[in-house]
Amino acid sequence: MKNVKDVMSTDIVVCRKEDTLHEAASKMKERNVGVIPVCSENKELMGVITDRDLVLRGYAEKKPDTTTVQEVMSNQLYHTSQDTSVQEAADLMAQKQIRRLPIVEEGKLIGVVSLGDLSLEDKSNEAAGSALEEISERPELH
Repeated sequence: MKNVKDVMSTDIVVCRKEDTLHEAASKMKERNVGVIPVCSENKELMGVITDRDLVLRGYAEKKPDTTTVQEVMSNQLYHTSQDTSVQEAADLMAQKQIRRLPIVEEGKLIGVVSLGDLSLEDKSNEAAGSALEEISERPELH
């Protein structure tokens, strides 16, 4: 079975924690992505900022465009190494309800794997489908 390094994206745009919400949103628009890793100057992964973070923690709370990414980014991080199998990555993504998984080696961001990346592989297509199904399920309201 293939490992994450065989399917991950390595051409990744990142934000710094001091970047503004406007800069993050502009990068998302430019790259047509909904999540951007937040890294230090030396590529150390610090968090991620999602389009949902921008809306719910930023604009919905009437924070200005000049608010820093650090104020609204998601700090709860899940990541894996490039030697993780595609199946293990899909399982982790399903379990943690995430669509993109940063790939980190020695504390530094080296790539990102998405459900789309996983679904491009014949053998992982089923794993990606299962992960998406679990991620997309809505919890029951009580």
